[in-house]
Amino acid sequence: MIRSILSSVPRRSIASFSPTPTALATKSRGAAPSLFVAAIPINRSISIEAGPESEDDTSPTSSSIDEDPSPSPPRRKTKTEREKLLESLPVTYADISRANVAIRNGVKRTPCIKSYFLSELLGANIFLKTEFQQFTGSFKERGARNAILALLRVMGKEKLQQTGVIAASAGNHALALAYHGKDLGVPVTVVMPTVAPLAKVDKCRKFGAKIIIEGSHIGEAKAYAEQLIASEGLEYVNGYDDPPIIAGAGTLGIEIIEDVPCVDVVVVPVGGAGLIAGISCAVKTLKPDVTVFGVEPEFAASYIAALKAGKPVPVEVTPTLADGLAVPTVGPHAFEVARQYVDECVTCTEKEVSLAILRLIENEKMVVEGGGATGLAALLPGAQLDRPELKGKNIVIPLCGGNIDTTVLGRVLERGLAADDRLKALVATVSDRPGGIARLTTLLGNNGASIKDIYHERAFLHANIDHVRVKVVIELQGKDHAQKIKQILIAEGYNPVWDDDNHKKMI
Repeated sequence: MIRSILSSVPRRSIASFSPTPTALATKSRGAAPSLFVAAIPINRSISIEAGPESEDDTSPTSSSIDEDPSPSPPRRKTKTEREKLLESLPVTYADISRANVAIRNGVKRTPCIKSYFLSELLGANIFLKTEFQQFTGSFKERGARNAILALLRVMGKEKLQQTGVIAASAGNHALALAYHGKDLGVPVTVVMPTVAPLAKVDKCRKFGAKIIIEGSHIGEAKAYAEQLIASEGLEYVNGYDDPPIIAGAGTLGIEIIEDVPCVDVVVVPVGGAGLIAGISCAVKTLKPDVTVFGVEPEFAASYIAALKAGKPVPVEVTPTLADGLAVPTVGPHAFEVARQYVDECVTCTEKEVSLAILRLIENEKMVVEGGGATGLAALLPGAQLDRPELKGKNIVIPLCGGNIDTTVLGRVLERGLAADDRLKALVATVSDRPGGIARLTTLLGNNGASIKDIYHERAFLHANIDHVRVKVVIELQGKDHAQKIKQILIAEGYNPVWDDDNHKKMI
């Protein structure tokens, strides 16, 4: 039927067909479409403007139904200057994606869990990426494995097994490189400074690495490692600046987006800037509206100094609880990547770091080293990221390391208790006659203060000969309890000097 209708209509008339007002009105009332109209092939060059029909019409707006012009090729999107810049960086999202595939069978995918207690404390939805659960205790495994695999692809297994790799490290990078070097059959040499914890040195040896103790700090250890590169032909693997290291660290960002797709904010510890460079690149590529904050210890703020100078510059580093982040100069490759993606970098205090470690142990039963806890430290009440605009947000904190010495952990916990007003020191002057000290201790005990330590001395007190100065360390229940004890002692005439009132008077 359709074929017979088409054969009775001139081709030129079909091409210039225009629906009449009557036909349009019929269509608007829901009438069935005409078979004739339905049979016309769709052609963008056909004009539907009403006008006189003519077989001699050769205007550009008319075309024969036999014509089948090929469609114009799709217009390619012109890359912006920003996109060109990101593609020229030392590490791109493509590198991170390849690393994610390469290391997935050799590195643990750590969970990203929501913390009920910390969410209540901070007024936001807090998710903890438990990277300290890696076999060697830190995120460094991701970059170490990816770096060795990259060298194996370039050099070949036989050659790399003959030469091996070398690194300068005091801890986590050394452990990760030694472990994955053994797993992949590649010899590893690690130069460690004299301050390196003995526990980490012994673990590296158990993984089969050759350990060289040289230098009083990581800078001197690195200088010695560079000498061995020339003399023994080893391949140096920088723990935070080599592109494969950064790409491996960036796989954390992919897992964060997959596990917490509703993420609004990511808070990342910053040392040499390799971790935050990789995470920020991955997160911002997959979800550009996420805000990425970096956190440095106030005693080693090398990334902030680099931002101010526009390039990596050396800074003076003071010993810090976040020893894993105490890097005097950020890596140039890592800095170039991080500065393009990271929104802001802040610092945290030693008090905040110790309090963050305490909160994780008490509330989450997680033992995390100082450097791994700085992300949480910056979010605690009173810290730099304790901001109204972050309340109610979905915040992910990578807990990137858990290798803390037991002796250091004990000291850190005491500092955390002191920062939480649950451990206080006071000095009071009491009678040196029998019962003088007992009266003070009884008063403290009756009001719920547990005495941890007590010292008294007579020789350096320039007061009545029958008085003695007593220094007492007491365990309390918090800030309110501490204020209560203080007011009671004042009312009883002791006029105590507290540790947060005047430190000099306590010495």
